Amino acid sequence: MLIDYHTHHARCGHASGSLEDYVKRGIEIGLKQLGLSDHMPLLHVDPASYYPEMAMPMDELPRYVEECLHLREQYKDQIDIRIGLEGDYIEGHEEAIERIIEAYPWDYVIGSVHFLGTWDVTDFRQTHEWDGRDRMAVYEQYYDAVQKAAATGFYSYIGHIDVIKRFGYAPDGDVTHLENAALEAVKRHGMAIELNASGLRTPAAEMFPSRRMIEYARDLSIPITIGSDAHLPERLGQYLDEARSLLSDVGISKLATFKNRQLTMIDF
Repeated sequence: MLIDYHTHHARCGHASGSLEDYVKRGIEIGLKQLGLSDHMPLLHVDPASYYPEMAMPMDELPRYVEECLHLREQYKDQIDIRIGLEGDYIEGHEEAIERIIEAYPWDYVIGSVHFLGTWDVTDFRQTHEWDGRDRMAVYEQYYDAVQKAAATGFYSYIGHIDVIKRFGYAPDGDVTHLENAALEAVKRHGMAIELNASGLRTPAAEMFPSRRMIEYARDLSIPITIGSDAHLPERLGQYLDEARSLLSDVGISKLATFKNRQLTMIDF
């Protein structure tokens, strides 16, 4: 069962290809389920004065959903399309996030922490924000936000749960306790996580999350799905063979899938 639940397209501004390009590519590479999951519009910064090309404009959100629904029907005999959203968790903006999530018929919503305040820790243009900061304090703030995201009940699963490591800025001390607390929050609130293979093409050179975190998620019986986090159609499914191999190697044989906000485990 080949699936990919994390994809982005041209509407978000920093990806390429139409939704249909991803659907056609998914059919070409033999995906059984394709999750379309573009970025939620920005809520807490002014898109006109913030860094450009971060997320789809708010007026594109209904068009995105309409196109997803159309493509699901058009290609229903060739691929099973699941309609999703990568919904940033931004502390203090929970009501606005909830309104977006409740307004549309999502199959799943990825809960991702990109922002610490107005700093997007995943944006290569903003790595200067690390300068002069206490790295352990940043990690503590990040994992605190992950726990708060899990507690909202908004999300189907947490995306790239340790993405804070993306650019290689690590604190001197051990962060195992922070990572474990985040996973324990996921378990406590009945959520899943993803194994996001895109970390292999970042300075971290490691999937999100690490093997150690995957093993702890296994020990906690946390459901896991997988995604390429593709921002180009040709990267759809990239490194997912490695992701499935890692899961198999640690004794995981089922993947989480989502439809109408309900989780179903499948063999892979």
